[in-house]
Amino acid sequence: MNPFLALPFSRAARGGLLASLALAAALLAGCDQQRIAELQPGVSTEADVRLKFGEPEAVWDGAGGERIFEYNRQPEGKVNYQIAMGTDGRLVAVRQVLTADNFRRVVPGMRMEEVRKLLGKPARVTPYTLKREVTYEWRYIEPPNQNMVFSVDFDDGQYTVKQAASMIDPQSADSRAGR
Repeated sequence: MNPFLALPFSRAARGGLLASLALAAALLAGCDQQRIAELQPGVSTEADVRLKFGEPEAVWDGAGGERIFEYNRQPEGKVNYQIAMGTDGRLVAVRQVLTADNFRRVVPGMRMEEVRKLLGKPARVTPYTLKREVTYEWRYIEPPNQNMVFSVDFDDGQYTVKQAASMIDPQSADSRAGR
């Protein structure tokens, strides 16, 4: 049995806890904007980035010798950041990668690793054993403020994209209200 469910919390208390977690996620997003504003391309160092953002979720090699730091804000956040560091150890760019442009780049046949590096860590990974598929989902905001999910189905054997699509987030208040 889930020990959290066994605790003597009322429905109202659990609702308050969930509201508090949502507020914390919103505040974290606000903190990110402040941190980003304090970094300067060509000036800020890797140490500056790590001081502001902490340890990256992943680090990989980028074009021209850049190192890419991934800062994931999934599953509760609606953004994923990639911070590019130049060969001189200085900041090149901070990118929010959950964008319509990047979603259009996800095409059938693309390898799972390529999608992961393009969009960052997903909010949810769901295996469908009988269908021999794995689905990755990322939560994001479509301007001006629509909560969305970008979903990618991968072939379980080859780990390549079968299909990808965006939809209104079924967990959003708009979706539950039938809007």
